[in-house]
Amino acid sequence: MTENLLSGLEKLGLGMLENMELYEADEAKDKKSSAEESNIEKVIPETEYIFDKSYKCPVCDSEFKSKAIKTGKSKLLGVDPDLRPRYQGVDSLKYDSIVCTKCGYAALGRYFNYITGPQIRLIREKITPYFKGVDDKCETYSYDEAITRHQLALANAVIKKGKISERAYICLKLAWLYRGKGENLPKEEKDRDKLLKELKETEAQYISKAYEGLGTAIYKESYPIAGMDEWTCAYLVAELAVQCQDYTKAMKLLSDIIVSRAASSKLKDKARELRRSIQGKQ
Repeated sequence: MTENLLSGLEKLGLGMLENMELYEADEAKDKKSSAEESNIEKVIPETEYIFDKSYKCPVCDSEFKSKAIKTGKSKLLGVDPDLRPRYQGVDSLKYDSIVCTKCGYAALGRYFNYITGPQIRLIREKITPYFKGVDDKCETYSYDEAITRHQLALANAVIKKGKISERAYICLKLAWLYRGKGENLPKEEKDRDKLLKELKETEAQYISKAYEGLGTAIYKESYPIAGMDEWTCAYLVAELAVQCQDYTKAMKLLSDIIVSRAASSKLKDKARELRRSIQGKQ
C-alpha cells in the first residue's frame, strides 16, 4: 500500500489507480501597511506570474494549453534544506505538472516529451479510457488542483514504468506542495490545527517515498538524476534521510561529499553543517 498517496485521482475517473505501489519489490499576502507610502509593497496577483503555454501531447497528438511560470518574473527568496525553492508572489511548484486534457497523460515538465512507444501504449490502455478530464478553465491552480495534477503525473509514471528517480522526484514535489498548502492555510480556517497536522503527516509520507526512491536511484541510475549531479543528489538524499531519521545513511552520504574532490566547496560546507546538526541530535 502507498498510504493512499494517489487518493485525489478518484475525481478524475482513475480511482482504481489509487492503491498502486510506487516501486516494485526490488526497487528500493495581504498588502503590507506602512506609515510612509514609499514603503508600501505592491501586491502582484498570481495571474501576472503565469501564462497559458501550448503543448502537443506525445501520447495522443492533441494540442492543448497548460499554465506555466513566466521566466524571470518571480524572484527567488530562498531554498529549504531539502532544496525546495521559494519564490516571491507565486509557488512555482504548482505549475510543474503538465496534463493533456484529452488523454490524461501527465508528467513533470522535464519528463513530458520523453516517452517511448511501449510507454505510450500503457498510458493509452490504462489511463486514457478512464480519464474524466481536469479543469483547464481556471485562472490559477490552487494547491488542491496542483496536488491532483501531480498525483496524476505520479500515476502515469508508475503505469508507464518510468524510472525510479522520476517517481521519487514527483513524490518530493508533492511533499513540497503539501508543505506550501500548510504554509498558506488561512488563519481563520476551521479546524486549522487539525488540518495542519494532517498536511504534515501527508508531507512526511511523500518525503518517505521520495527518500526510498532517490536512495535507490543514486546507486542504479546514471547522472544527471532529475537534473542534479551526483553530489547534489547525494546531499538531497542525505537531507531526506535526516527527515526520515535514518541518521546512519545520512552521515555516510555526507562523509562521501566532504571527502569528494568533485563536490563544490559550497556543497561541502552545507554537508558539514548538516553533519553537525545530526551530531547534535545523537
